[in-house]
Amino acid sequence: MLSDIIVIGGGAAGLMAAYSAAEVRGASSPRTVTVLEKMPRPGRKIMITGKGRCNFANVKDWNAFSAHIRTKTNIVKPAFYNFTPQDSLAFFESHGMPTVVERGDRAFPASLHSRDVVDTLVAACKSKGVRIETGAEVAAVSHSEKGFEVQLVNGDKWLCSKLILATGGLSYPTTGSTGDGYLFAESLGLSLTPMFPSLTALVPVGYKISNSGSGEPQENRCHPRHSKRGDHAGSEATGMVGSSEARRFSEVAPEPQDSNHIDRSTPLTELGEKLCGIQLKNVGVQLLIENNVADSEFGDIDFTDGGIEGPIGFQLSRKAIKAMVNGSKVALLLDLKPGVENQEVLNRVKTLWSEIDKDPRSRKLGEREKCRILLGKVMPWELIPAFLATHPGIVTKEKSKQWVNLSAIAAALKEWRFDIAGYVGYERAVVTAGGVSTDEVVPKTLESRKVSGLYLCGEVLDIDADTGGYNLHLAFATGRLAGQSAAKN
Repeated sequence: MLSDIIVIGGGAAGLMAAYSAAEVRGASSPRTVTVLEKMPRPGRKIMITGKGRCNFANVKDWNAFSAHIRTKTNIVKPAFYNFTPQDSLAFFESHGMPTVVERGDRAFPASLHSRDVVDTLVAACKSKGVRIETGAEVAAVSHSEKGFEVQLVNGDKWLCSKLILATGGLSYPTTGSTGDGYLFAESLGLSLTPMFPSLTALVPVGYKISNSGSGEPQENRCHPRHSKRGDHAGSEATGMVGSSEARRFSEVAPEPQDSNHIDRSTPLTELGEKLCGIQLKNVGVQLLIENNVADSEFGDIDFTDGGIEGPIGFQLSRKAIKAMVNGSKVALLLDLKPGVENQEVLNRVKTLWSEIDKDPRSRKLGEREKCRILLGKVMPWELIPAFLATHPGIVTKEKSKQWVNLSAIAAALKEWRFDIAGYVGYERAVVTAGGVSTDEVVPKTLESRKVSGLYLCGEVLDIDADTGGYNLHLAFATGRLAGQSAAKN
């Protein structure tokens, strides 16, 4: 079967690439642009983005936006200016999908339903004559002077003059992102940078019963205790990874066999149960690598059935995981009072303790009970059990008399240390760090420097960014540039 341009992968980057290529070429032939998508329907990963609300862009300008890109920015700068976040909003609006911009410059479909993003992309593609083949799993790709040959698992063969790899990464393999594109890129002579999961949960020591992640999956019941979960985390995708997908996944980037990778289904410990579901706002977190401060963030974190997540938990996860992969020890320091100096915190704790101690209602209370009252004045009540469990020296007993260490309380409020045992892997990581080396791609066209007529876009490239709409916009922007370039050249 013949097609001028073939796009492998029907996700965000692939659909935008196909639309853009067809827009340039025109709809004179229904076979001008073809998308090969191995899943039963396109846009599977888009569907779970932002807990199903789909934060599809962030409308910051380049200077602010690029500060959230964790890889080389030069490769995506031309794509960004070719298709800005404002252009993305205009694209969806012009195709009948109203949009809304919320806190943090995050853009969503006005309906807050990710299905609308997928439906809009698919409809836009079809309006330009794009052919979308679902259930079309690619087995191999080859290149010759005549062009590209794409062999499908079912035995079908496709020929094209231009090929766009938009297969995604390794994160959320149940959506079809199983690393196929890395294998195809390598088979065509391209180089890969090391891959590892990013924007995922960091698992503190003692949070999970086992660090191996082995055994039968067990359900962890963990619900927010005082507010709704944020939009940064994707919801659990349904379905199972097929045998060929699992094989490719393990060949390309096997999950670590040591304690670094801790499967999300691993049961929680008693400490994990105490913390799970707690959300903290406006806190400070420092990342320690080998006890040296490597990064710091201010904002919100969540304790989930996976571990430490939330906006700043995710922000720090990339550097933390990279350090663990390289054999370094990692810890997080949680500051519950980031706007207050240490001495001021200590003074406040002492004042509160004096007030509680003098209160007539405290006469019949033991030191531990009074300590709980004190902690309830400086932190969310639901956080107290875990705080006491991780700081046993706060309340001590000497000769049958209890003592409360106020200095230890003040110090722990400013530096609550969590040594990190590992991280949740690709099964629930938002993005894949690493991928096809961007040194081998022309930034202005996203064409391979090694293989003429081969274009790459989206997560298959060594491109990743923070949570908050940045990654999905980069997928759209690089997809648009790759599609346009393939059609013009």
